[in-house]
Amino acid sequence: MTTFRHWLDRVLRVLCIALFAILVLLVVWQVFTRLVLNAPSAWSEEAARYTFVWVSLLGIAIAVGEKADVVMDFLVEKLPVSLQRVADVLAYLCVLAFVSYVMIYGGFLQVVASWTATNALLPLTAGQLYLVVPIAGIIISFYLILHIVHALSPGYTGREGFTENPEAATA
Repeated sequence: MTTFRHWLDRVLRVLCIALFAILVLLVVWQVFTRLVLNAPSAWSEEAARYTFVWVSLLGIAIAVGEKADVVMDFLVEKLPVSLQRVADVLAYLCVLAFVSYVMIYGGFLQVVASWTATNALLPLTAGQLYLVVPIAGIIISFYLILHIVHALSPGYTGREGFTENPEAATA
């Protein structure tokens, strides 16, 4: 499982970097055609919008995998480790329920409903463009399940509190 996770982490990072580079190129092209050529490129604006969505959702999956997502755990850190475990598992299960219903199930329904809907500006159907929603949901679910397994394992040590470094703040 560890090998698969490292492979998935690398693939997601490379994919996000490539998509972000494409996004930058699309936006630069859009600005160039709008300001220099005085003929805005409609297809690049549409492609940039969908590329941004893909980068965002895959980036969220990376953040969940690294536990770098936004969390307010100042109360959880004050609990004993056994209650921290319960709080973590409950939080992961709530997010997993949301992701399963909204992103995987709802995203799949949206993809199926719009699979044949053509896009006037891009050579892809709307369903193909929306495919990132259930894909990201599956990846996020995978990471959440790994976090739940870790929280239930005997090696779980709880959350470590954040300690502010006053010297770093004044540097």
